[in-house]
Amino acid sequence: MLTDLISARSQFAAGQSDAAAELERCITAAEGPACAHVFRQTCHDEARAVATAAGIEQLPLAGLAVSVKDLFDIRGLTTAAGSTVLADAPPAQADCTAVARLRRAGAAILGHTHMVEFAFSGVGVNPHFGTPAAHDARFGALPGPARVCGGSSSGAGVSVATGAAFIGLGSDTGGSIRIPAALNGIVGFKNTARLVPTDGAIPLSTTLDTACALTRSVRDAIAVHEILAARRVTRSPAPLSTWRLAVPSTLFLDGLDEAVARAFERTLEQLRRAGARIAEIALPETAQLAEVNATGGFSAAESYAWHRQLLQRHASRYDPRVRSRIERGAAMSAADYITLLHARRAWIERMQAAMAGYDALLSPTVPILAPTIASVAPGSERDAEFFRVNGLLLRNTSVVNMLDGCALSLPCHQAGELPVGLMVWQAALRDDAVLNISLLIEQELQKQ
Repeated sequence: MLTDLISARSQFAAGQSDAAAELERCITAAEGPACAHVFRQTCHDEARAVATAAGIEQLPLAGLAVSVKDLFDIRGLTTAAGSTVLADAPPAQADCTAVARLRRAGAAILGHTHMVEFAFSGVGVNPHFGTPAAHDARFGALPGPARVCGGSSSGAGVSVATGAAFIGLGSDTGGSIRIPAALNGIVGFKNTARLVPTDGAIPLSTTLDTACALTRSVRDAIAVHEILAARRVTRSPAPLSTWRLAVPSTLFLDGLDEAVARAFERTLEQLRRAGARIAEIALPETAQLAEVNATGGFSAAESYAWHRQLLQRHASRYDPRVRSRIERGAAMSAADYITLLHARRAWIERMQAAMAGYDALLSPTVPILAPTIASVAPGSERDAEFFRVNGLLLRNTSVVNMLDGCALSLPCHQAGELPVGLMVWQAALRDDAVLNISLLIEQELQKQ
């Protein structure tokens, strides 16, 4: 199992390693075969300068390696969002706020990671630059043919899972942090969107976009969230048995792969044996999302507003699967958009009322195991399978984005199994409860 950020800092303090040596190990991993197609641009020499700077190990991130999704501005690098359309854009003049906060905390920025073009898919496939393959952070390379790593923060997830980065800065609009976390055996925390600024990042949906990160452990997720959100997480000494947990049956448990269902049920049983109180609830409100989105979705409408001039000039350069979803926004009227805003607000109120008796809800992060890259690779003959897989991968996670909520995915599979994620979630600004509960769950699952 990979060393997490907190452990690495402890090793530095004990004189067992140092930031420069640790960074070289990360760069070696980043340049290795498991990271094929993971990085779009690198700045390793600048990262080395950070790791060797005087006093760096006293800062929260201690000169440790951080990767950045290719939609966040890094000064001196071109932000292309996984597309050829923006390849000729000028380099960023300044770091975006999220990168600046990481850098001030001592991060050694490795560079930009691959992503789904313009962040519009949960699968991770990119026809322009290749597709990273999933890697299990806990048990190593996956057996058999290469599998999708999830998106849209695809390179960010694999960079953390392979040991190339301790932190993968990414975004989550419908699951783009939690899906790669689930498929690569790592931790992905989607904070309440308003807590971390998204300025200096190319948007998909200004309503739903969340700047957040992938990490190697829940305790790392807490530390990184505190940096990105510039706030302290309120820690709770309460044991697992004191938290009120629920498993919603509507939507979230539909059509689970057998291996996902087995890992999820095994996890619930282990938590119950540890004293967790887990109720089963229907939560029928989740089935109402199709009606809420009947007039169109935020991602289509808001991405079209950003892309419409680019599409007029460069439509043929877009991934056709991405372009088709952006162009759906052209048909959405102002009245439709306002209707969607009101419908979402009313739906959130109903959801919050239904969830009020619980500190967090537990669900499989995604209902399926990672499919092979070959089954969803670019090509019109595979479009039907691609969109089927994309819908399944986003199904559970996107509920939390529409809720304006927070959620964390952590691994719950065992050796010999493909990665499976457990999602711990709640409504807006319940981040600290989700993080405290997730930490207790992780500690219990590590007893397996």
